[in-house]
Amino acid sequence: MSETTAPATSLTSAATTEVPSTRSVSVRGRRARIALRALQVVLALFYGFASALPKLIAHPSAAESFDKMGWGSAGMYTIGLLELAGAVALLIPVLQSVAAMALSALMVGAFIVQVAVFDGQYAATPLILIVPLALIAWARRGHNADLLRLVRRRA
Repeated sequence: MSETTAPATSLTSAATTEVPSTRSVSVRGRRARIALRALQVVLALFYGFASALPKLIAHPSAAESFDKMGWGSAGMYTIGLLELAGAVALLIPVLQSVAAMALSALMVGAFIVQVAVFDGQYAATPLILIVPLALIAWARRGHNADLLRLVRRRA
């Protein structure tokens, strides 16, 4: 190899290693979308089964907690329905971002109740759940414009 071709070859290989190929970017993007969707499914299952279901079937642990808060069964069923609605909405593309924001707001309320009524016993749980919900709300924010157009068309 001559001296004149050596620098050109090294320049070409250096430029190739610095710029990611379109294929690797699309593969990473696809993997990120799949991971985000899996996170949504896991959260939907959590809110639907582990959180809403005990409230909706009036499990003794849930009933006891709501009685301690002074909200009774009406509050328990209301929160259970809101959680179930949020769980279902997390799986509907046009509602994903709004559902994540609504569930985050519900978790802020849960945190306040945990601190005020239950002396912070499980206060970290709602805060931990807000993190993936905020990620979903931000990542799926493009659907908010679609939802707004749909609502305006119906009005």
